[in-house]
Amino acid sequence: MNSASIPDVRYCLQHVRQHDFERYVSLLYAPEPERAALAALYAFNVEIARAREVVSDPMPGEIRFQWWRDALSAPEGAEIDQHPVAGAVRTVIARYSLPLSAFENLIDARVFDLYDDPMPGLSDLEGYAGETSSALIQLAAIILAKGRDPDTAEVAGHAGVAYALTGLMRALPWHARRRQLYLPADLLDAHGVDPETVFSGETTPRLHNALRELRAVAHGHLARTRAAVANVPVSVVPAFLPVCLVEPLLDRMEARGFDPLHSSAELSALRMQWTIWRSWRKAARRTSA
Repeated sequence: MNSASIPDVRYCLQHVRQHDFERYVSLLYAPEPERAALAALYAFNVEIARAREVVSDPMPGEIRFQWWRDALSAPEGAEIDQHPVAGAVRTVIARYSLPLSAFENLIDARVFDLYDDPMPGLSDLEGYAGETSSALIQLAAIILAKGRDPDTAEVAGHAGVAYALTGLMRALPWHARRRQLYLPADLLDAHGVDPETVFSGETTPRLHNALRELRAVAHGHLARTRAAVANVPVSVVPAFLPVCLVEPLLDRMEARGFDPLHSSAELSALRMQWTIWRSWRKAARRTSA
């Protein structure tokens, strides 16, 4: 098995590098055949996650998602395989016996992105994160286990939620500008946050309190991830590497003077790559200890 046997690998790698650099860096620690497969998987995720950015209103987004549902379930050798990402990810699904339902659930969850509806509750937000971020980690783990069940579903669940919640808080200024809010309505109500103040760019003490509670939830999922990740086979660790960025990102958000609507929680490219390398090195030492 080699990367050349997966179509359009270079296109997928470039697509991920341009739009999801954290996962791009993490896949560089995977063996070459699985690196190509991860590139196809992550390129598919880019296509779905960026839907709202490339459509003018929800209806074209719904049509785009239906195209992907049809593409994934098309028979072998269908014309759809000429699409660089669809052909690549369909090859990966077949080769590694990935569950098609996970891809369909990911698409269904992302329908929320197309609209400005409020996220009803924290449990709904965690469910959204589970169907998107956690599912992606688990699919990557199966690829790295060469199609076998790596017994990582539970840890992938917590890891994905921690990563997704952190990412959504990072993106709060951007989402607020387009009047989209992933912060759960029950959490906002509990702290007396008026969504209109968020959309207008007004950072209130009430918003700080709500975000403090949401960060605590992310920390809780991160703690559960760390408690279980030592049992994850080293060969599967690249699937989890982006999660090592959660703690430094949360630290930035918790720093004195940080404004969640006007400050950037981003890490420099060098800091991000160093953090991922350090996490990989720590995992790799387990095999040599």
